[in-house]
Amino acid sequence: MSKFERLLSYLEYDPNNVQLLADAAAAAVDEGRPLQARKLLNRYTNLSPATPKVHGIEGLTAIAEGDFAAAASIFEDLLERHPYDPALKLNLAWARAGLRDFEAAASLLDEEALAVSPSAPTLKIRCLHHLGRLAEALTIGRALVDQYPRNQDLIGALAIVALDANELELAKHYGARAPEQPECLATIGMLRLGEGQLIEAQASFDRALSASPDCARARLGKGLSLLASGETAAASVEIDRAAELFEDHLGAWVAAAWAYFVLGDYKLSRARFERALSIDDTFSEIHGGLAVVDLVEGGLESAERRAEIALRLDRKSLSGALATTLILARRGDMRSAQRVRDAALNEPIGPGGRTLMQMMGRLAAPGATSKATRV
Repeated sequence: MSKFERLLSYLEYDPNNVQLLADAAAAAVDEGRPLQARKLLNRYTNLSPATPKVHGIEGLTAIAEGDFAAAASIFEDLLERHPYDPALKLNLAWARAGLRDFEAAASLLDEEALAVSPSAPTLKIRCLHHLGRLAEALTIGRALVDQYPRNQDLIGALAIVALDANELELAKHYGARAPEQPECLATIGMLRLGEGQLIEAQASFDRALSASPDCARARLGKGLSLLASGETAAASVEIDRAAELFEDHLGAWVAAAWAYFVLGDYKLSRARFERALSIDDTFSEIHGGLAVVDLVEGGLESAERRAEIALRLDRKSLSGALATTLILARRGDMRSAQRVRDAALNEPIGPGGRTLMQMMGRLAAPGATSKATRV
């Protein structure tokens, strides 16, 4: 019998005991039962005004329900009355992070707040990662790992940051420190994928997803490995799911768009590019990608206009250069859509001579499409 169930049995004999109601609500939150917690809190407030402790439980319940705005309001009020309480800082940081206000969340996580819970250091690193402050995350992370050497989630978060910062040896080091942690497995998989070890990479991604089905990086890696193996249909599903897990990460949606392009599903490819466009219409790779889709669907004038926008936003835009190359070729040779698609996938583009397929993994890396570090 869990703590929550035990307290609930006590309430059967003493249903109006407000202390028991508060304790049972807190236990319900701890055990992932926000609906039961909310019912108990309602019973409490029908019997007695809420204490600061009960307001705190209400805030945690709101976080568990996904109502981050309500949680932030509760914890901001509590923190105003108790400005030095590190637990309140941590809880408010969780609420602000849920609202995607990563700057505020990171600033709340000072030394005292970081010591409250094993989850706090990991949250700090994730916030800095979302902000694109990779070097800062790695510097702070080294000190945190020294303090909390057995915190596997922290190590996993740092492995992903190191990977995105192109610190491959450091990523390998962190990956080896917690080899069964899902993000470490995803990191190891990405490193193997980069070395062309497709079977070994897929095995790492599958182990990561077995432990954590919502590990976005492992889902993305599996999709890219399937794509490299020629399993296009399965790859597009995995990459699309990864984009949904990443939510508003431009590169993941762009990778999903290209995955559907590879599959030949131009309608879904366009939809994914447009989803990315709704997040940020200043990212050149979106306009270049849409130019290529326009081209294979016969919209030459639209393709020319979009390619021009892509190269105006970034003269080094891979998809902008790709679209321009294909447009020039098509003017002299009315190729079929299939031949244009094959050229898009396989022709080296740009000074580095990389193909679109080789660039997809980098495009999908968190941080790769931030304002400061766009591909």
